[in-house]
Formats: sequence, structure tokens, C-alpha cells
Amino acid sequence: MSFVEYGPAEIAAGIDDMYDAFLAGDRERFDSHLHAEVTTWETHLPGPLRTRGELDEFRDTRDAAGERPKLAVLAATDKRIDVWGEVGVARYVLVAQEETGGPEQHSRVTDVLRRVDGGWVIMHHHSELVR
Repeated sequence: MSFVEYGPAEIAAGIDDMYDAFLAGDRERFDSHLHAEVTTWETHLPGPLRTRGELDEFRDTRDAAGERPKLAVLAATDKRIDVWGEVGVARYVLVAQEETGGPEQHSRVTDVLRRVDGGWVIMHHHSELVR
């Protein structure tokens, strides 16, 4: 089976597992989907974070201040995934809703992935809140 045949399904499952891990508070499982050199660009972040170490520093500070989002829903919808050999790109809408209710928030997300040691890891994550 070629990457094109099974790559998109594996990537989609990995993305779903990553957000399930976030909801479960399982940072180790969440991080297993990220390459050590992942760049992370999100609307709410203090600028682009250029490694997982920089992302960890941001999360540690946020979590210590009790500011980790408490979400009831965090789900990737409307996925479009393409694979070219050992590189993949996933585009989707990320739907988030706080535990306390309120309106859903939607973000446009692009993840660039690479196949490493038989699995897919995110090399670049870009998320923009849709206002």
C-alpha cells in the first residue's frame, strides 16, 4: 500500500487522537504527535514558537497560572489531507467550546506533517481564529 492510500487516514486519526489527548489532559500523548522542531503559529500565542521547547515553556507558564483552557469540545472537522511520499498537509476547521458553554470558536488550521519512524508528526502547525 502506498503512502497516498493510507497516509491521509493515519494523519486524520493522529489529529483526532491529539485533540482527544488535550481534552484528557494527557500532554505526553498530545506531544507524541509533534516533532521536537515543530513551529507553532496560533492567533492566541505570543508570536511564533519555533520549537517544542518554546511551546513547552509557554504551556508551563500558562498552566502554572491556571490559564489552561477548560474545554468540553475540541474537534477537527472538514478535514482535507494530502500526502506526497513522506510529507503530508492537513487542513481543517478546529471547533472548540468551553466547559461552561458559550458559543463555539472555529479556527482554520494547517498542519504540515512528516513521516518519521513509521508514524506521522507535525512539523508546522498554523491556526487562525475565525472571527
